[in-house]
Amino acid sequence: QVQLQESGPGLVKPSQTLSLTCTVSGGSITTNYYYWSWIRQSPGKGLEWIGYIDASGSTYYSPSLKSRTSISRDTSKNQFTLQLSSVTPEDTAVYYCARRTLAMVVDYWGQGTQVTVSS
Repeated sequence: QVQLQESGPGLVKPSQTLSLTCTVSGGSITTNYYYWSWIRQSPGKGLEWIGYIDASGSTYYSPSLKSRTSISRDTSKNQFTLQLSSVTPEDTAVYYCARRTLAMVVDYWGQGTQVTVSS
């Protein structure tokens, strides 16, 4: 059973960088054919895919967020990290880490963490 757990600050000031870490247990982030993803849901909106890092360490980002997004990993800790720069209140959301399969289906989710952007 794969488990994912997000961690990081719940409050970020405008113009700063949001940084969240996802710790994975029960499976390795270097296993082929899985895409370790970040997804968010803003108040009153649907799910928004942010990006992923794959087993080889390659990354892919949503075009709308690409200029502000970086996803990295620490294989020794089985963790991957999201950094979103120059945040505004529009980036306030519940942020989820998740595992997507080769078929682009999310089969495991973290519980989600609320991040509020406010001064």
